Amino acid sequence: MLAKKTSKNQLTLPKKIADGFNGVDYFDVSVKDNSIVLKPVKIEPARKGLESMRDKIKSLGLDDTDIKKAIRWAR
Repeated sequence: MLAKKTSKNQLTLPKKIADGFNGVDYFDVSVKDNSIVLKPVKIEPARKGLESMRDKIKSLGLDDTDIKKAIRWAR
């Protein structure tokens, strides 16, 4: 399939490809081996991201003393 670059450097994905990414509005774009790579990205509100971080910390069994030790070590 072909995708044409416009005068404003925009690409339009062919419908057949875009239909495979239903609900995806953003892609991470990179170059690898002279090819353009698009990876779908899920954008989450900052609050939700913070909650998931706290859940991960809790699941790892970390507490305030561990965090204080890590900060002391980093300094």
